[in-house]
Amino acid sequence: MRVISFLPLPIIAMFGQTIGLLFYALGSSRRRIAYKNISVCFPELSDAEVRKINRQHYQMAGQSIFTTTMNWWISKKRFNKLVTVHGREAYDEALKSGHNIIILAPHFAALDVAGYILAQERPTLTMYQYAKNALVDEVVKRGRLRYGGELVERKAPMRNLIRAIRKGHPFYYLPDQDAGSKGVFVPFFHELAATYSVLGKFAEMTNALVIPCRTRIKPWGQGYDVYLSPPLEHFPSGDELEDTTRMNQEVANLIRPNPEQYFWVHKRFKTRPPQEQDGVVKFYQ
Repeated sequence: MRVISFLPLPIIAMFGQTIGLLFYALGSSRRRIAYKNISVCFPELSDAEVRKINRQHYQMAGQSIFTTTMNWWISKKRFNKLVTVHGREAYDEALKSGHNIIILAPHFAALDVAGYILAQERPTLTMYQYAKNALVDEVVKRGRLRYGGELVERKAPMRNLIRAIRKGHPFYYLPDQDAGSKGVFVPFFHELAATYSVLGKFAEMTNALVIPCRTRIKPWGQGYDVYLSPPLEHFPSGDELEDTTRMNQEVANLIRPNPEQYFWVHKRFKTRPPQEQDGVVKFYQ
């Protein structure tokens, strides 16, 4: 992977997208999961349009496998030339005024890019789950911390994270995986999804502004766009369901411009509401 990182990005992108199409052709189980997720979230699309987004999604995922590790080893100068940041005025103003910040960053194919570029200016926090393989774990940690920042293990006490946010470290928060029994059921696009409800609590406990963020892979290996939105207004409200619903709405708004770059192979609707007797088997059959 390190040898591949020396190649020009357009070649890496072409190679990765080809591998992605191979995974699309061979991985029928995950392909069906992604198809179901896309069709549920975008019911207005035709079958052909859903399948097209699904194929493109696999291409983006394949590219991200190689570009993620590329970003662990290429020079900072080369990396920064590949990234264009848009709409950072509100983020800069929040930092200047001393506000704590939570960056709301859904699972896009190039989600690490925004974290890497922002961590160069001020150490950022992100949650991390240790890999069982010690060598893999060490390589991943070095890569994710090379631009600065701090990793908070998912099972670590939440007070550690709260304390770090209060110190002024922006928290790069990925909010959109199935929460299982720990979540609350609120709409994700047009379907109820078990969702972690901690964003509002984090924002309230740390007096933090929540800034939505999306990362876009440019075509043909031209680099990346990072889009920072203005902070959410009147958030948190103090109502758990209202705040979690608002969060999912903001995530959906971030996904719509480039749906093919979102992480659709995850079983976002795996945990079903109690009234659905057949649960995940029925939903993803």
